Amino acid sequence: MSSFTPHRSGQDRFPPLLRAEWTKFRTARGWALAMAASVLVTVALGLLIAGGARTTCVTGKGEGPCPAPLVGPDGTAVKDKYYFVHQPLKGNGSITARISDMTGQIRLPDAVPGVRNVKEGVVPWAKAGLLVRQSLKEGTPYAAVMLTGAHGVRMQYNFTHDVPGGPHNGPQWLRLTRSGDTVTGYESDDGKAWTQVSTVKLTGLPETVEIGMFATSPGALWSMAKAFAQATATFDQITLQGANGSWRRDDVGVSMESDGKTPHHPGGVVESGDKLIVTGGGDIGPATMEGGLRADLLLIGGAVGLIPVLVGAVMFFTAEHRRGLIRTGPHPARLVAAKAVVVGAVAFVTGLVASGVVIPVGLAMLRANQNPIQPLTLATELRVIVGYAALTAAVAVLALGLAALVKRGFVAIGLAVALVVVPYLLATGGLAPWLLVITPAAGFAITQSVPTFAHVDVDPSLIGGYYPLPPWAGLAVTCGYAAIALGAAIAVRRRKEPGQLPLA
Repeated sequence: MSSFTPHRSGQDRFPPLLRAEWTKFRTARGWALAMAASVLVTVALGLLIAGGARTTCVTGKGEGPCPAPLVGPDGTAVKDKYYFVHQPLKGNGSITARISDMTGQIRLPDAVPGVRNVKEGVVPWAKAGLLVRQSLKEGTPYAAVMLTGAHGVRMQYNFTHDVPGGPHNGPQWLRLTRSGDTVTGYESDDGKAWTQVSTVKLTGLPETVEIGMFATSPGALWSMAKAFAQATATFDQITLQGANGSWRRDDVGVSMESDGKTPHHPGGVVESGDKLIVTGGGDIGPATMEGGLRADLLLIGGAVGLIPVLVGAVMFFTAEHRRGLIRTGPHPARLVAAKAVVVGAVAFVTGLVASGVVIPVGLAMLRANQNPIQPLTLATELRVIVGYAALTAAVAVLALGLAALVKRGFVAIGLAVALVVVPYLLATGGLAPWLLVITPAAGFAITQSVPTFAHVDVDPSLIGGYYPLPPWAGLAVTCGYAAIALGAAIAVRRRKEPGQLPLA
């Protein structure tokens, strides 16, 4: 017995199938309306947020628009507030000191309404250590080696960079050396055996810099806001090389009360013999919450906007499945693949139109209302816009794949919404943010316009700017789910394709 593969007509090849599926989609009014509804919902919710946002600040001149965010060397919004005891260092040199004690104060939620509840303690990212910087001007390059409240020794520089050292296990010696543009941080448990934490290069460091000891503390995080916190560090065994002047004291970045004269939560220093007890509040690092409104907040309604896309993708498959066209037609696996390409391409354009309108228009509205905006590079804005389009395409293909597997439209829609929309809505309210790691909703990370920095504590919610995965890693999770669902659907359908026929 011999066999042969029967001749396949031109209509059985993939390009004609693709054209046929596109024709079906564009001539079906309901599917086109679903995509239009997605754009309308996403844009309407985003612009509603933009139009209603009003940010005001109390300054020495009274209440009014907030100032533009402070920007660091790489263009990121930063915080630069701490108490600094320092000397000018001309040329190369170093500073060595021991931190023998670190304490602080934290404001906790009021136990009695109206009565401030301040307790002793330090927040995890309270910082005290040695610092060298270009000048006292806020936002200028710096490098510091420090002891933290709960993250051991760290070396941080230029606000966004953080290198871990060893765990804290009692009094800690720290050393910071400067050689040209190169700054190196060291740590020691006994002041004799030293371990290098890191070496950094601060390009363009002037011949004369400021070098010394600092203390600061970000606020205690509760109720999606930061409350007062302060850190106090005792420095002793202080030695300097290359500097031999008197200590200068500066409360860098301190803000004023509404009278314009009284410092708000000022720091200070107390000299006791050969000890310097330095107290400071604020932070030196990225401003993820205080740096202005984020562009990704304009896509907060994007999850709701995806629901019509999911419904349209499912119905694009089930409409023909109910009529038996996919079961009885030639090459059902190819038909599923062609439908996936069409629905993915249409969904991509849908997401691109929605995000391409809501992001630039929403940002313009926010600026018109004098709201401070987190710095946004053109590359990041394009990634947010195109990334949302890619996410829309991926979840549409996922929904179609689910429809091809379960064969019931309402079940597939329910599954798609449960996998994509529900985890996002829960994470928006700070509930179960880990769902943005293990579900297709992880892809929303592609829309984050401000990075999630490991050395900054934020409220674990999307409103607070928390995404557990980096942008492209999150999108890869969603694409992985879509590929698995579509691949499984194609594998099931391939079993029903015409096989080789026997030749009599």
